[in-house]
Parts: sequence; structure tokens; C-alpha cells
Amino acid sequence: MFEIEEGSGNVYADLNTADAGEMLVKAHLASKICSILKARHLTQMQAAAVLGLPQPKVSDMMRGKFRGISETKMIDCLARLGRDVQIVVKAAPRSRREGRVEVIFA
Repeated sequence: MFEIEEGSGNVYADLNTADAGEMLVKAHLASKICSILKARHLTQMQAAAVLGLPQPKVSDMMRGKFRGISETKMIDCLARLGRDVQIVVKAAPRSRREGRVEVIFA
């Protein structure tokens, strides 16, 4: 019999990845970038030209391999795709000792 364990909501944390928070943020950003590219029916070469990335990096990102792409570059990609990106810094609730980083799409 298998024991089912509820996940934390961050697969990278569940797998004990050292940079789990950063990886989850990048996964959300990459997912949004890829969904925009697919909706526009762009080839990887066309996407590379729009995003200012080499085609192999676009290919990697579309396959979930985005370790070599910074969060800053991903935010730039979203801007190049016609998206406004806002970064809001606010105090964490007293119930938490540390703040957290999350991505919210409007």
C-alpha cells in the first residue's frame, strides 16, 4: 500500500530543492511566457527574436528547463510580450517571521 502525503504547494520544496522558492517563482513566470507564445502561435525562432533570447533557451524554457534564465530576464520577456509587471513590497503578517515571494497574474 502507498501512503499519500499532501504536498506543500511547492513541488521544489517537497523535493527538498535548495532554491525552492526561486524555482517556483520562475516556474510561474515561464508558464505564463509559454502560454502567451503558444496563444500567438509563434515558432521558437520567432519567439527568440521577440524575447531577446537564443532559440535554444526558448526551447529549454518551453520544456521546463529554466535554471539558466534569471527572474529578471523572465520579467523582461513578459514586458516584451506586452505585459505590465508590477512588483509590490509589503510587510509580512506578524504570524510569519519571513516574507515570501509569489507570482499573481491578473
